[in-house]
Amino acid sequence: MLNLSEKHAMIQKIAEKLAKERVAPRAKEIDATGAFPWDLVDLCKKHGFLYLMLPEEYGGLDGDITSLCLVTEELAKVSGTSSLIQLAHHVGVMPIMVAGTEEQKKYIYGKIAQADEPNLVAFCLTEPEAGSDASHMRTAATKEGDHYYLNGKKSMITNGANSQFFTVFATTNPAARNAGISCFCFEKDYPGVVIGKSEEKLGMIGSDLTELIFDNVRLTKDNLIGKEGKGWDIAMATLNLSRPAVGAQAVGIAQGALDFAVEYAWKRVQFGQKIADFEGIQFMVADMATQVEAARALVYDAALLLDMKVYERDKMSAIGVDKLSAMAKVFSADTAMKVTTDAVQILGGVGYTKEYPVERMMRDAKATQIYEGTNQVQRIVIARDIFRKYIP
Repeated sequence: MLNLSEKHAMIQKIAEKLAKERVAPRAKEIDATGAFPWDLVDLCKKHGFLYLMLPEEYGGLDGDITSLCLVTEELAKVSGTSSLIQLAHHVGVMPIMVAGTEEQKKYIYGKIAQADEPNLVAFCLTEPEAGSDASHMRTAATKEGDHYYLNGKKSMITNGANSQFFTVFATTNPAARNAGISCFCFEKDYPGVVIGKSEEKLGMIGSDLTELIFDNVRLTKDNLIGKEGKGWDIAMATLNLSRPAVGAQAVGIAQGALDFAVEYAWKRVQFGQKIADFEGIQFMVADMATQVEAARALVYDAALLLDMKVYERDKMSAIGVDKLSAMAKVFSADTAMKVTTDAVQILGGVGYTKEYPVERMMRDAKATQIYEGTNQVQRIVIARDIFRKYIP
């Protein structure tokens, strides 16, 4: 049981009501058609979920990572796609939170919170040859006089086709590897920005996963987020902030599948009795529920630590945020995969059909093991943190 503040409890209640009444009825259709659900994006903006973490002085709700986790979990209980769209948007905003100037925040935050239409922001790190090994990116920003000229390609960008802003990581000094990466933010209507192909996916249908091509996009120092060469630190700080929210998404998907499977088991009769009366089903449900609660505890423990506002990369490492953030993500994602698979098993043959939502939840759960750093990479992060004290 979470011990929520009055403000967090109110945010959770609003998100729960919105999810049940407005998002849940659309979930099956979104998965079937793959159409980007602009109506639900509008709904999220109307309720403040697109500017949840922005300070009140910029028109935001002054929320925190815990707030983001609560909203994400509630939406994910009924629709992985809907939870992902607003979550990915917040990931796109986080580099500006971490390192943006006052002028950048005023302009971009204003576009997010005050514009009539919803303006999404996409986080652009992954490339065709630089997935888990993002430091080998080839997208380059070449400086000439007062301008940077951006060239390259980003891939697997969530909300890429539907965002107004992009936070893009590019090398400004290839020889320096990580220390040569910088972060830029600009709008989609800049000359040279090309929206490439959108991927056909296993799950999270309805969210777009898109290729972005940059052909000599001209930028200025006003587009630079933080200092030149500090992009890698900004990216890592962003991922530390976002991983608990991905964990919350996984928890929400798992909880939704568990709730449905439990209700089904209570109503389904076989061999003259409810299948909930069979010990085999009871053991499955007990394990599923225990795993979900453990994952939730990890997620909100990590969120609480991050809400200390320790956004600087060196401070994050010093207080163990890297490890706990990775643990929350990896354990929750693995839990979601197992719980949704077990939910399909409890439903039996009908669980494998699209008549019921658990097969969709199983497909959506798989994504949480991959994005924001694969679970294999998370285990490396965790192990390195554990062994750090032995490094001279």
